[in-house]
Amino acid sequence: MLASLNVGYSLENAIKETKKDLDILYNGQTAIQREFTYMIRQIFVQIPTEQILEEWADRVKQEDLQNFVNVFVTAKRSGGDLLSIIRDSIGQIRDKIEVEREIETLIAAKKYEFKVMSAIPFGIIGYMKISFPEFMEILYGNVLGVGVMSICLMIYAGAYYFGQRIVNIEI
Repeated sequence: MLASLNVGYSLENAIKETKKDLDILYNGQTAIQREFTYMIRQIFVQIPTEQILEEWADRVKQEDLQNFVNVFVTAKRSGGDLLSIIRDSIGQIRDKIEVEREIETLIAAKKYEFKVMSAIPFGIIGYMKISFPEFMEILYGNVLGVGVMSICLMIYAGAYYFGQRIVNIEI
C-alpha cells in the first residue's frame, strides 16, 4: 500500500493495487485476500475509506492493525503526511515483531532447558536402580525411605508445576 501511495495513487486505488500484489504473493483464498476483496467491494459502493479501514480493524481485532488504522484515519482527517505516517507505523510494527521473535527465541531455549531439567531426576533414579540396587532398596524398601521419597516427589511435582507456569509466558 505504501508503494502505491508513493507512486501517487489515491487511497482507494492503493487498496486495489495492494489486492493485486496479495494475489501474486498468496495462493488460494487467504484471510487477507478476502478482507481486501471485501474492502474493494465497499469502495465500489462509495463507502468512505476511513470507515472501511475502521471496520476492517474491528473485524480483525489485532492490536497493531487497530493502532495503524487509528493513526492513519486521524492523519487523513487532519491533513497529515500519510506517507511518513505509514512509513513510521510500518517501522514500529516491524520493530515490535522483531522484539517478539527475539523473546520467543529466548523463551524457547528456556522451555527446552526446563524439559531437560525435568527429566534428569528420573534419569538419575533409573541409573541408581541399575548401578546401585542395594542403595535404592534402602530408599524404597522401608517405610521411612518411602516417606522421604514421597516428600521429595511432592516437592518435585510442585517445582514442575511452578516451572510450567514460568515458561508458559504470553508475549
